[in-house]
Amino acid sequence: MSITITSNAKDHLKRSVSERNKGLGVRLGVKRTGCSGLAYLMEFVDVLSDEDEVYQFDELKLVVDKKSLIYLKGTQLDYVKDGLNEGFEFTNPNVKNECGCGESFHV
Repeated sequence: MSITITSNAKDHLKRSVSERNKGLGVRLGVKRTGCSGLAYLMEFVDVLSDEDEVYQFDELKLVVDKKSLIYLKGTQLDYVKDGLNEGFEFTNPNVKNECGCGESFHV
């Protein structure tokens, strides 16, 4: 599988989708932005398109469009809590460099 998620990320996303009470799953993608060119995008998915690849992790559907998949192959998604901070971490083997603020990356 070209994208993997940890159990922490899976549990957090499943809970988020469940609390929303609608939708198919969560979209993981990239968008052009920031100083390095690309940033990660995560949003709920209500409708699939022909360009979507669906990855099933137990009851969780992770949806990735084919254009984003080029930049995300081999990526591992994790959800980390560190003191008062918590959020998603992306381990992406395709990243060549990141901007200083950590908001965008280049492949």
